Parts: sequence; structure tokens; C-alpha cells
Amino acid sequence: MPKTRFSRRPRFNSHTSPDLGGPSPVKVLLVSWLLIGLLGSVWCFASPLMSVPDEPAHTIKAAAVARGQFLGNTTGTQGERLTVTVPGYIAALGDGVCFAARNAVTADCAPTIDATDRGPKEAATSAGNYNPFYYAVVGLGSRGLSGETALYAMRLISTWLSAFFLATVFAAAVSLRRHVLPLLAAAVVLTPAVLFLSAGINPNSLEIATAASLFMCLCSVLERSRRLETVRPQVWAVSVAGVFLANTRPVSLLWLAVTVAAAVLAYRWSALVRVLRYRANLLPIGVLALGCVFALFWLVTANSFESLLPGEPIPRGVAAVTMLDRTFEYVQEYVGIQGWLDTPPPVAVTYTWVTAAAVILLAGATARPVRGRWSVALLAAVLFLAPIALQAASSETVGWIWQGRYILAVLVVLLLACGIAARFVPFRWTQRTKSRLIWSLAAGVAAHVYFLLEGLRRYTVGLDGNRVNWTEMFTPQWQPPMTWQFLTLVYLAGLAVAAWCLYLLISNGTRPLRVAKVHEQPSREVQQTAP
Repeated sequence: MPKTRFSRRPRFNSHTSPDLGGPSPVKVLLVSWLLIGLLGSVWCFASPLMSVPDEPAHTIKAAAVARGQFLGNTTGTQGERLTVTVPGYIAALGDGVCFAARNAVTADCAPTIDATDRGPKEAATSAGNYNPFYYAVVGLGSRGLSGETALYAMRLISTWLSAFFLATVFAAAVSLRRHVLPLLAAAVVLTPAVLFLSAGINPNSLEIATAASLFMCLCSVLERSRRLETVRPQVWAVSVAGVFLANTRPVSLLWLAVTVAAAVLAYRWSALVRVLRYRANLLPIGVLALGCVFALFWLVTANSFESLLPGEPIPRGVAAVTMLDRTFEYVQEYVGIQGWLDTPPPVAVTYTWVTAAAVILLAGATARPVRGRWSVALLAAVLFLAPIALQAASSETVGWIWQGRYILAVLVVLLLACGIAARFVPFRWTQRTKSRLIWSLAAGVAAHVYFLLEGLRRYTVGLDGNRVNWTEMFTPQWQPPMTWQFLTLVYLAGLAVAAWCLYLLISNGTRPLRVAKVHEQPSREVQQTAP
């Protein structure tokens, strides 16, 4: 039998493939969706209503779209809040943010939401001319329900929608021939910020989830571009994620283009050509194209960028230099800053995620073959330069607008790209590897729980910089639904199960598969990208 390149390398047996009896992507999708949705649901109830940045404006917009008002009344003035007609209890949501930007104030200051106030009232929203796609889905929770019940229903719809796309990241990762490092990168992508934002009514969370889904699913498709009949679900996942991504926020079309370019750079242009030429892909590609056309049409006709609230003008040069100087100050926002940017993450949580992200970034930046680094380089450049360019472009009109969460979609794709680029790094299953993995997962679980507890402390008893008041949480001034103790236990249990599932996937992905034979010929695409 003639020798192939892989016949002399038994490590070919050491990576799991669904073609060779590996984990089922469908099972991974369902389990991941359940676990991520559960964790996000805990945040839905742990965070007081309207405690996510700009949540009142987005809630009003969602309720209006659900009632057929896709665009509010406007005079076209920069930063003008558009007027819409919504139920009275939703129109009054702006009164419930008394704790915003005041982390010493507990959530009990918020007035009770009157569920009986369902009559039509006018309300102003700064999201009035945003794309209605996301709001049409989330706004369904306000139909037939009222008061807090309706608001929590809207939150849960947003949470489980984002959780689905985040789950496709793990499902697509296990479909890769070498999925250990892509899986680890996907786990690091689930920062506390991602889960916290997914629990609020804000399209930012869906933007992050769909960008990650688009990238990983497209990588799965490109890797099997010579056997496209085996990845039809992934092709549709690319199409649906792309449509949602394009229609989330005004700048999302740019993130979509960058994400697709990064995935193609991680493989080859010829792989993309084969995908585009495959007849069965014409329908999902057409759906994606129509979604992008609608997003561009809405962006131009509705003047979505006009919704930016005006502030004190800043010269472009000053804004650019200031953004450059503050580049790394936004790291804590990438990790997770709660409330209306008033509750930074505990230092231990920040260190945990910075360390994990640094390991993934270093692996991607030094990966072989070198061509895999091009996508990493592109995304790193966008992550560094885009905030500077976007802030400088608008500073003379609306002043300072930038927040770290605006670029999170690119950051999560960068981390995933590092996992893709470094997937050929040998990952042998030894006792030392096992111990490192267990301790890393334990640290991640602890960091997530600590971050949740910090948020609960902030809203139940307030943060007092002069003293430590953890024990006062047992006599709280405010309690979330089901109590903070119960929510914490559910969160811990969900994280523990998720960590165990990830451990099983990684350990199975590093052990030899008996069904794999040395003489089996891998796909030509894998041969081209292997070191």
C-alpha cells in the first residue's frame, strides 16, 4: 500500500471527527443550547429589569415593532428620540432606572410596574430608527402579557435566541477534524459579559452570538468544501446567522464582512468558490444575500446612525489619540462590566479571563502553518483600529460614544480564529494535561460565579467602597425573583455541568479512536492545511 503523508503519523488517530465516530454535532448543539440558555436565564432574573445599558429604549422599540410601528415619528434631527405608541407600563420604563450609574443604590428604588396600565401611550426611544429585525422577535413577549411578566418574557426570548447561536459555535467546532483548541477558544468566548448582555433586551448580545456562529459554521463548511453534501445544516446555519447579524446594529454589516473574510483567510479562496458553486447552496446563499440587502436598505433609508445621542463635540484628532491611549482600558468591559457601566468586574475575574484569552491569542499568533495566522492578523487589526476610526469619525458630531461592548463581536471572532489557526498544535492526553484542564475549568466556573455574586451584591445591598458588606446580603434590601441564593445555586450547577461536558468533549478529542485506521485518506482540504 503506498504511503500517504498521514500514514507515517499515528496522530491522525488522535483527533475526533464525526466521520469517524466522534461526538454528534446535533447532540452538542442541543446540550449547549440548554446549558447556555439556562445560564442566560439566571442572568435574566438576577439583573433587575432595565439594568442592562439602554434597555428601556430597546424595550420600547421592541414593543412598538411588535405592534406594527417599525419606524417612529421623527424630524430628522441628529440624536432625536423617536416617538412611538406602546402600552403605558412600557412607556413608563424610563422611571425605573434610578439605580443607573449609582452602584451604591440598590434596585429597590425602582417603582413597581403597573401591569394594569396597558392603554396606548406615547414614548420616546433612541432606538426608534434601528433595524426592526431583532425587535420583531423579542417584542413578541409583550403580546398577550403585561407588566413584569411581559418584560421577563422579552428577556427570555432574547436570551434563548442568543444561546442558540452560541450553541452552534460548539456544534460547528466538534465537526472539525481537530477540535480541541477551537472548543477551548469557544469556552473562553463565553465571557461573563457575553452572558450578562444576552440576558437583557439589547441587540448587542445577538450581534456577538451571530458573529461567532457565522465564523465557526463557515469554517466547518470550508473545511469540507469537497464534501458539501455532509455540511448542509452548517450552510443553513451560516445563512441564518448572517441574516441576523446583518440586521442587528447599524455597524453589523461591517462585522459580517470582516467575519467572512477572516474565515476564508483561515482556509483558501478555492474552498469558498466551491461552496458558492455548489447548486444545493444557492437557496441559503440567496437568503443571506436578501438579508444583507434589506439591512443595507434599512440603514440608508432609516438613517440609523442618526440615532446617536449628541454630546460635546471633540476634534477628530483628539478623539483618535484618546482612543489609542485608552485601548487596553476597555479590557474590563470585554470581560464584563455590569449595570450602566457602573460595576466593573472583580479583579480576580478580570485576571482569569485575561490569562485564558492570552493563552488562546498566543497559540493563534504562533500557529503553524503560517497561512492560518492571516485571519488572526486581520481581526487583530480591526479590533485595534476600528474603535479609533469609528469614534473619530463621529466625535465632531456626537462627541464621545464608544463602549467596549460595541467591538465584542470582533473580539469573540478573533479568539475563535486563534483556535482555528492553532488546531494542528499537538495536544496529547497525559495526566498533566488532565490536571491542567480540570483546574482551568474550575477557575472558569469560579470566576463566573464570583461575577454573578458581585452583581447580586451590587443590587441587593449596594457597593460601599468604604467597607465589605457581603454578609449583609442575607438581609437584602432587594431580592430578585426566586431569591439570589437560589439563582446562585442554579448558576453554579449549570456551570459545573457545562464544565463537565466540555471536559468530556476535549478528553475524547485527544484520545485515539479505534474506528480510525492509519491507512484512511483524509480530505484534500485537510492535507493542504496540515503542517
